Amino acid sequence: MSNPAPGFQSRPDHEILLDTGPDTVSVTLNGTPVAMTSTAVVLREDGYPVRAYVPKGDIMATLVPTAKTTHCPFKGDTVYFDVEAGGERLENAAWAYDHPYDEMTALAGHVAFDDRFTVTIG
Repeated sequence: MSNPAPGFQSRPDHEILLDTGPDTVSVTLNGTPVAMTSTAVVLREDGYPVRAYVPKGDIMATLVPTAKTTHCPFKGDTVYFDVEAGGERLENAAWAYDHPYDEMTALAGHVAFDDRFTVTIG
């Protein structure tokens, strides 16, 4: 591996499962469609809620990059977006790992949404 996650080296017991199965994922905001895909990556991580990462090309809302960034020792550097949908603009409401660590490369090109959205898996 050329870019291994340091988090797994220091905490090998931490579990993150990625599912790229055929489930349909839909994202809505107060009933307004935001995204629909059959090629999401569903992430299950110890201690966190299940998250669906949607390919950027399947997002119907407008994503506006923000200055906010964070870092995850398991996934990599996070970039954030304001989301414009249904006449609303939600600040830092979505995020992505543009250059994730090797173990999480399936997340590249995908975006997750925070709990202000309704995300339906299946």
